[in-house]
Amino acid sequence: MKKSMIILTGPTAVGKTELSLKLAQAVGGEIISADSMQVYRHMDIGSAKIRPEEMRGVRHHLIDCFEPWEEFHVVEFQRAAKAAMEDVWSRGRLPVLTGGTGFYIQALVRDIDFTETGGDPAYRAGLERLAEERGADYLHGELMRVDPAAAEEIHAHNVKRTIRALEYFHYTGEPISSHNERERKKESPYRFAYFVLNRERSELYRRIDRRVDQMIEAGLLEEVKRLKEMGCTRGMVSMQGLGYKELLEYLDGELSLPEAVEKIKRDTRHFAKRQLTWFKREQDVIWLNREEYENEDALLAAILQICRNRGIITDETIR
Repeated sequence: MKKSMIILTGPTAVGKTELSLKLAQAVGGEIISADSMQVYRHMDIGSAKIRPEEMRGVRHHLIDCFEPWEEFHVVEFQRAAKAAMEDVWSRGRLPVLTGGTGFYIQALVRDIDFTETGGDPAYRAGLERLAEERGADYLHGELMRVDPAAAEEIHAHNVKRTIRALEYFHYTGEPISSHNERERKKESPYRFAYFVLNRERSELYRRIDRRVDQMIEAGLLEEVKRLKEMGCTRGMVSMQGLGYKELLEYLDGELSLPEAVEKIKRDTRHFAKRQLTWFKREQDVIWLNREEYENEDALLAAILQICRNRGIITDETIR
C-alpha cells in the first residue's frame, strides 16, 4: 500500500508558508522543505526562511542542514527527503512537502533515478575549464546544440547541471532530456495530492517587489556581508541564490545598491515565471488560484476536501 503525502508548491512570494502551516496543523502533518536555499545555515533573510517562533509547533525538516560552502544538490535532497518522510510516517504523521524548487519535488515524487553513468574526471575538468575560460553562457550554448530540451530547463548560469547534462550525453549518446522524460512517466511510489498555489500575475509581481524591499529593510545586505566575511564567494552554489549574487556584485563595486535591488526584483520576477512554466509541465497538478477563494480558510477547506476524496486523509485526521 502506497504511503501518503501532500505537496504544496507555487512561485516565490505566492504565500506558500502561511498556507502550509495551516495545512500541516489541520492534518497532523510535518513540513519537509523543498527549497534549494533554506537548507543552508546563515542564509535566513534572502531565502525567506521561516523562523522557529513562526512554526506554531509544526515540525520542519531540511532547514538549516548545510553550511553555505557545502554543496547541496538534487541527489542529496532526494536522499534526505526520503529519510525525513520515513521518520514522519514512523510517528504516524503526514509529510507535507512544500517549497518552490520544482526539480526537487519531481525528483522525489517520481523517484527519479540519478545513478551516475560512468566517470571521466578529465572530461569533467575540461568542461569546468571551458566554463571558466569562455563563460557559463558558452557552455550552455554547447548544451543547447546537443540537447535543446535540457537547455530550456536548465538556467544558463547553473554550470553544474549544464555539465551533468553534457556528461550524460557524452557517456550515453542520449540527451539527458530523453532520460528525464522516461523518469517523469514512472508511476509514483506515493499516494499524493500535488497543489500549486498561484495568484494573478500583476499581484504576484507586486508581492515579489514588496518582499525584496522588506528583505533589504530586514538586513539582507548585512547578511551577505557576513557571508562574504565567512569566506563565501560567487562561485559557491549557495551564493548563486537570488539576492545573494546581486548584493555580492554591489559589494564588489559592480553595481550601485539601487541597481542591485532592482536587479533582485527583476530576476525574482523572471524566476517566478520560470517556476510557473515548470509546474505547467508537471503531471497530476491541482492549480489553486488564490483569487477564486474568498479567504485562506476557504482555500484550505478546498485542499482538505480534495485530500479526503483521494484517500490521503479522513475526517478523523482533520484537527
